[in-house]
Amino acid sequence: MTKVALRISIEDGVAVTIPCRDGLTISGHLWLTPAGRSAGSIIVNAATGVAARYYHRYACFLANHGFDVLTYDYRGIGASRPSHLRSCGYRWRDWGELDFEAALCFMRQRRPRARLIVVGHSIGGFLPGLAESAGAIERMLTIGAQYAWWGDYAPRRRAGLFLKWHVAMPVMTALCGYFPGRRLGWLEDLPAGVANEWSFRGPRFERSHRRGERQAVLSRMAAVRAPILAIAMSDDELGTVPAIGRTLGYYTGAPRTAVLLEPSDYARKTIGHFSLFHDSHSAGFWTDTLLWLRDGRNPWPGHVLATVASGGP
Repeated sequence: MTKVALRISIEDGVAVTIPCRDGLTISGHLWLTPAGRSAGSIIVNAATGVAARYYHRYACFLANHGFDVLTYDYRGIGASRPSHLRSCGYRWRDWGELDFEAALCFMRQRRPRARLIVVGHSIGGFLPGLAESAGAIERMLTIGAQYAWWGDYAPRRRAGLFLKWHVAMPVMTALCGYFPGRRLGWLEDLPAGVANEWSFRGPRFERSHRRGERQAVLSRMAAVRAPILAIAMSDDELGTVPAIGRTLGYYTGAPRTAVLLEPSDYARKTIGHFSLFHDSHSAGFWTDTLLWLRDGRNPWPGHVLATVASGGP
C-alpha cells in the first residue's frame, strides 16, 4: 500500500488564547505537525505593526516539516486588538515582558520536554531578551532584528524614514490618540505607547526605561543563552548590518552569528525587510532555515559577517 504523506494547510491552524500575567489575554494560532513526533516547539514573533496572520504560511510550512508552531498577535495588534485602542496604554516593552513571556509559558506547558525555538522578525528578534523565562529558549533565528533607532537606517533612505516614523508618526499619534497605520497604508494601527517608543527611542534601548529599571533590562538580555543566527538582507533599509549588530550586542550571554544575504542569492532583484516571509520563498529561504532550526547548522557559511562567543561584546 502506498503511504500518503499527511499535509496541513493554512486553514488548519487552531485558534488559541494565551493568558498574560497582568490578566490580559492575547490571541494566537497553533499548528501541530502531522508527522507525529515533533522536532521541537517554535514561537514566531512578528515585526512591529504586522499581524500574525502574515506569518501563517511560514508556520504551516514549519509544521509540515516536523515542528509544533505558535503564532500570536501582540496586545493592540490583529486579533489581540482591544475595542478601544486610544485608551489601552500598551507599550512596546509589554510585548516582550508580558506577551512573549506568556507565549513561552504556553508552549512550555504544552510540551515541557520539547526543544523551544524562536523565530523573530524585526522587533520580534529583540523582544525575547525582555522575558523572564527567556533562559528556556534553546535556539533563535532572527531576521532583520532591530528596534528602529533612526541612526541605523540605510543611509540612502534615512532622511525619508526619519520623517515618516519619527516626525509624521508621533504627530499622527498625538492627533488620534493612537497611530492610524492602516488608514495611511503604513502597516497596522499601533497603540500610542508603542508608536511613541518607536518614534523617540535613542541608540540605547534600556534608556527608554526608568533609570532604576535599566540594569534589570540588561540582565534579562544577558541571561539568554540560546545560540542566535541573525540574518541581515543587503537591501533591508531598517534591519541594516549596524542595526543587527546593535541588537546582538545586548545578547552578551549567547553565542551569536550574523550573516549577510543578497537578493541575488535567491534569484531576486529585491527582498528588503518583509518579503522573506512570503510563500514564494518556500523552496528557497524557508527550506534553508530548516537546517538551523532542526540541526543548529548555519545554512549560509559563506555569508558570515561575524561570530561572537557568549560573553563577548
